[in-house]
Amino acid sequence: MTQTVQRGESLGAQIARVLRHRIVRGELAPGSRITEEALAEEFSVSRGPVRDALTQLSFEKLVEVQRPRGVYIVGLTVDDVDQLYSLRGALEQLALSRAMRVEDPARWTAMAAAVGRMGAAADAGDHAAFVAADLEFHSQIYALADHPRLEGAWNQYLPTFSALLEVTINHDEDLHESAGDHVKLMDVMRGGAEDVAADVLVAHLDGARDRMLSELEQRRA
Repeated sequence: MTQTVQRGESLGAQIARVLRHRIVRGELAPGSRITEEALAEEFSVSRGPVRDALTQLSFEKLVEVQRPRGVYIVGLTVDDVDQLYSLRGALEQLALSRAMRVEDPARWTAMAAAVGRMGAAADAGDHAAFVAADLEFHSQIYALADHPRLEGAWNQYLPTFSALLEVTINHDEDLHESAGDHVKLMDVMRGGAEDVAADVLVAHLDGARDRMLSELEQRRA
């Protein structure tokens, strides 16, 4: 089936997002082969945007480009998930420790707004809106850290974690508990001790990792 892409966001980024979601959801099995020609035809684009998408997915270790043979799906293993979340934990702990130094209340309004949107999405049972607000919440931790290189590292892996979250969030029929976790994290960041905030963050990310590992186990069953 032909996929359509929208103008505005780069074509390569859009194609990468579609393929990333297919890989994370297990729709493209590890070891399967895809080609630039087939993807260009599917998305009705030239090979340039397809190559851009594959380059990004290769960086994310989701595909392996073996020219001229083709492109092979790497997928996600248990070790991949552990690596991704251990990396995120290290990045986000540093961001959190720096963000907690920010005293200006105005700089926390974007995070508070994201928390509000999560609560509204939980009330409505809107998983897509919840995912967007959840990712914005965590992006705000990096924005508050005032460390452009650290924020840049997070932004490099943000598409991968977006795809992971879209899979794992479907394990939660009731989103209120997750929304409450973010309220707790924000509150402790603003008024608690750094070690307490670090523990809350670890528990939060460990929960996300465990849900993704559970998803992988179900696929193997």
